[in-house]
Amino acid sequence: MQIDKLRGRELDQLFKAILSLRDLEECYRFFDDLCTVNEIQALAQRLEVARMLREGYTYHKIETETGASTATISRVKRCLNYGNDAYAMALDRIKEEQPQEENESVTD
Repeated sequence: MQIDKLRGRELDQLFKAILSLRDLEECYRFFDDLCTVNEIQALAQRLEVARMLREGYTYHKIETETGASTATISRVKRCLNYGNDAYAMALDRIKEEQPQEENESVTD
């Protein structure tokens, strides 16, 4: 893993902080303090690019809908094909939780 070169106390602290967040509101607050708006948008954009690539969208369609550069799309695709399967893991988990969230909003 590329990130192994950064492994250490500071990165552990960051990841533990992220894992400690309890809900979306806490995530919004934490990331608002931690990152610039552009950094947050870039992270969200990469995840959306990954979702769209997995669903078979073309580079052109992804570029048009997300504003991502072809370099970003290529990097995300390389991670999907040769990375740690983390995009797939996260997207699958989000998809699993969606029906549950939709049911909760209907009953609230």
